[in-house]
Amino acid sequence: MKKYRKFTVGEEISHSITHGIGALLGIAALIVLIVLSSKQKNAWKIVSFSIYGASLFLLYLSSTLFHSLSFTKSKEILKKLDLSMIYILIAGTYTPILLVPMRGTLGWILFGIIWTLAIIGIVFKWISVGKNKVIPTLLYVIMGWIIIFPIKQVLTMIPFGLFIWLISGGVAYTIGAIFHLWRKQPYAHFIWHLFVLTGSTLHFLGILIYIL
Repeated sequence: MKKYRKFTVGEEISHSITHGIGALLGIAALIVLIVLSSKQKNAWKIVSFSIYGASLFLLYLSSTLFHSLSFTKSKEILKKLDLSMIYILIAGTYTPILLVPMRGTLGWILFGIIWTLAIIGIVFKWISVGKNKVIPTLLYVIMGWIIIFPIKQVLTMIPFGLFIWLISGGVAYTIGAIFHLWRKQPYAHFIWHLFVLTGSTLHFLGILIYIL
């Protein structure tokens, strides 16, 4: 079994701080999304934005807990929870896009695919006995870029400005994934965290501006 370099105390502190900030921003984002969508009295927006906001907050919360408590006996469970929440965030981010501007046949098909892939990824993560990071990371990337496959239809259903925000966030996540795999390089995971913060911020702004 391949051995991975353990994070230093300094690295874990940087990991906890970056995503601790993300958790605080995530709860603020969740509140904003719920309040603004509720004012519009649109059930689709209220439900989809609640799912999205919750996934954003829970991703950062689980990551912060894992890195803050990595020295405890609960480390392995928290690690699996942390990595599982990446799937939830990707599917959660797509939810308001697919159920509001893209709601219809294509939107529901993509909705079903993205959440099915998320469930598959989570199950794989929890039953996997190895430490393979390549397969889960590839699944993250595939899920994140799935909207590219029906790009012609997508561009007729969402504002082009939103598409640019989504692509920009996707690029940030994808570049960050390289650092996620680069475990042997000190503070590479910290850089991954920064790219996650950047990608989720770009997606949040795009969704806030063009859908909400």
